[in-house]
Amino acid sequence: MNYGYTKQVALSFQEAKEKIVAALAQEGFGILTEIDVKETLKKKLGVEYGEYVILGACNPPFAYQALQSEKEIGLFMPCNVIVYEKDGSTFVSAILPTAAMGMLDNPALSKIAVEAEAKLKKAIDAVL
Repeated sequence: MNYGYTKQVALSFQEAKEKIVAALAQEGFGILTEIDVKETLKKKLGVEYGEYVILGACNPPFAYQALQSEKEIGLFMPCNVIVYEKDGSTFVSAILPTAAMGMLDNPALSKIAVEAEAKLKKAIDAVL
């Protein structure tokens, strides 16, 4: 099952992170959480791991609509966006809300998922 939308970008990790945050803002998403996986794994497990950050992105109007439609939808929020390095390249990826919401039988959520996904893809595509 394809559950993410991923692009390889010709940028450094830090540049890609900055650009995706800005692109998400252009699409109405704010960052609620930021998890530095590299730092967390080093601190908690004493292991080395490459650059990897998880951004918890939220579009308040979509979140509000989804919560009105399905109280338990908070289990799927916020929309995670990741930036990471692999084999010397930088990648930016976002969850596909249509895949995440696909297990729910709620037409109102499906509509929101399609709209949110289009905005997430547009933000990913803006990171060059």
